[in-house]
Amino acid sequence: MRIPSIVIVLLIFVTACKSNETETPKEKKVYDMYEFSEMALLMEQMYGHNQRIKQEILEGKIPTTFPVDFLRIHSAEMTKPEERNANFEAFSKVFLEAQKEIFNDSSKVSLPDRFNTMVDACISCHQTSCTGPIPRINKLRIQ
Repeated sequence: MRIPSIVIVLLIFVTACKSNETETPKEKKVYDMYEFSEMALLMEQMYGHNQRIKQEILEGKIPTTFPVDFLRIHSAEMTKPEERNANFEAFSKVFLEAQKEIFNDSSKVSLPDRFNTMVDACISCHQTSCTGPIPRINKLRIQ
C-alpha cells in the first residue's frame, strides 16, 4: 500500500512542476510587417479592377464605368515620395487616358487592343522605377 502512495505523491509533484513551467512568461516575437503606402494600395486596387475588366472583355461584355478612384494616382502617398517626378506625372496621365479609352464605346480600336494599350502604359511607367510588378502586370494582357 505504501508504494502506490509514493507513486501518487510523485505524480502530483511532477504535475505541479510542469504547470509551473507553463505559467512563466515566454519571450514574444515581434515581426516588422510591411505596410503598403497609399499608392501601393491604389495600384493593387487598379490591378484587381483591371483583372475584372479583362474577364468581362473575354466574356464578350463591354465595361461601362471608368473607376474614378484611379484619379487618386496624382495625390496618393508614394512608398518613395521622391519618385513622384515629371516622368511619373507624364506616365500617370498616359495611363489614365488609356484607362478611360477602354470605356470609349465610339472608338474604332478594338476593346482588347484598347485594354492592352492601358497595360502597356502601366509597364512603360514601371520600366522607369519600381520594376518588380512588371511580370504580374504582363499577365493582364489579352492574348
